[in-house]
Amino acid sequence: MKRAVFLFLMFCGGAQAADTPPSSGNKTATLLGQHNTNQPINIAADKVTADLNNKSVTYTGNVIVTQGDIHMHANAMKVDTVDGKAVQIIQATGNVVVDSPASGTATGEAGTYDVPNHTVTLTGRKVVLVHNKDISSGTKLSVNLVTNVATFVSDKSQGGNGRVTGTFTPTGGN
Repeated sequence: MKRAVFLFLMFCGGAQAADTPPSSGNKTATLLGQHNTNQPINIAADKVTADLNNKSVTYTGNVIVTQGDIHMHANAMKVDTVDGKAVQIIQATGNVVVDSPASGTATGEAGTYDVPNHTVTLTGRKVVLVHNKDISSGTKLSVNLVTNVATFVSDKSQGGNGRVTGTFTPTGGN
């Protein structure tokens, strides 16, 4: 178990482990790097529909959200605001991909960026995180962009087998 947690930490570019070991089917890691959540959020898409009554904007077609060095791509995204100004939640659906230099590329069926709570969550039958040659999968990956703590879960009710899986390629040389 300790080796699996260590490998997960190395895979995520981790610097230190959590104080308590995670339960089966749930892995926690501290990610390398700090994301500045005060940077502007930029969104580009093929089409935009604003719903002023519900204070939301829906972007469709090759949607790309960028904040600093993190990029989220999806078929569609809905942005909910407070009073039509401050972004609250960005909900992504369809072929969601999140790229981060610190942790790699994560894919899922759906994703949520909770802006006030500084968390990005990907969900789906198979959520995959790839960093270099290392691969982890489950049904839910949540990352806190301030604390740099990531939690990977494989939930049977979401189509998972109850266990997070990973394949890690040792580095080192001959």
